[in-house]
Amino acid sequence: MTQPAAPASRVACVALDASDPLRSLRDRFIVPDGVLYLDGNSLGPMPRAAGAAFRRTIEEEWARDLIKSWNSAGWFDLPEKLGDRLGALIGAAPGQTVVCDTTSINLYKALHAAIGLRPDRDVVVAETGAFPTDLYIVEGAMASADRPMQRRLIGRDGPIEALLDDRVAVAVLSHVDYRSGRLLDVADLTRKVHAAGALIIWDLCHSASVIEFAFDAQAIDFAVGCTYKYLNGGPGSPAFISVAHRLQAQARNPLSGWWGHAAPFAFDLDFRPDSGIRRFLCGTQPILSIRGVEAALDALDGVDVAALRRKSVALTELFIARVGALLPDLEILTPREASLRGSQVAIAFDKGYPVVQAMIERGAIGDFRAPDVMRFGFAPAYLRFADVWDAADMLADCIRAEVWRDPRYSRRHAVT
Repeated sequence: MTQPAAPASRVACVALDASDPLRSLRDRFIVPDGVLYLDGNSLGPMPRAAGAAFRRTIEEEWARDLIKSWNSAGWFDLPEKLGDRLGALIGAAPGQTVVCDTTSINLYKALHAAIGLRPDRDVVVAETGAFPTDLYIVEGAMASADRPMQRRLIGRDGPIEALLDDRVAVAVLSHVDYRSGRLLDVADLTRKVHAAGALIIWDLCHSASVIEFAFDAQAIDFAVGCTYKYLNGGPGSPAFISVAHRLQAQARNPLSGWWGHAAPFAFDLDFRPDSGIRRFLCGTQPILSIRGVEAALDALDGVDVAALRRKSVALTELFIARVGALLPDLEILTPREASLRGSQVAIAFDKGYPVVQAMIERGAIGDFRAPDVMRFGFAPAYLRFADVWDAADMLADCIRAEVWRDPRYSRRHAVT
């Protein structure tokens, strides 16, 4: 990927915003006046059309039409309908993705299915630096397997190449590292895992809709991810799971709930899985929340993920360059090479928490991850180049002012 030259002034940033082919997308979201929102990697802003969608669902479909809406408003088919739309953003053909449950639950389903598809193998490979829920779910899936399983961790136990052998059933990898923002090479790693005879699960929480992903073209087995970050589906909105067509007939969902039954309204005594992707559903879906995902997908309708990726690279390059110019001694954890970074920039600073809190008070919202990482997300759908310039300046102002000397900024909140 060609590294774009960062604009050298705020005036140049404003000019870039004026000529940005994606500039009209910002109007599809509600970004409060005076806010520089650099936390879309944790929670995306509300799509402008979401309020009307929620009101229609509550006041008409639920309040007026009641249970009829499972049919008349299409509630029952939403997991598949939205799954196909979301699947298109990650390169998956229809019939391989459903919107449902949480990332943790969907990862458990995928892991359990993958372990079952490799009955003669007893090792799961994961990353030392994975988001903790992935590691916790790996533990749970291994504990519930029909045979003793072992876990090998990339980083702690060696590089992935040293961990892959004929005992590995499945590897779980994060497309983008949630702390550093490092982007993994999907094609290369998938080939290596498959060459060892294992299956692969990709966690797309920090990349879905802002970085191209070729689910079909790269023969991915499983993918999971949330919809409330760059997909902007709302706090706690349902996640997604993708399962390749070639695996669906044999893959077993361990959570054999009635929505995954071949005929849920036959009310059979025994479980008979659906023949397709619906077998990875479990129970009744949260319709109010799932409408948020629908509104979010509407907001991204017609947008090319490759164009979003190009802009996200340019935004992160600007921030890295500006922070480097203002604070040359600050440690930027995110790779400088565009092909190696996602849509966020992570900075290590021992006073990072109070700096982030001070920035939030001044209108630039990022977040913090223990022990010392300040994270800034760059969502290209609504973020402007001038916003990025201003946020870098504010970061420098807070550090130069030594805001950590004010005790109110060091008071820890439950969510950092």
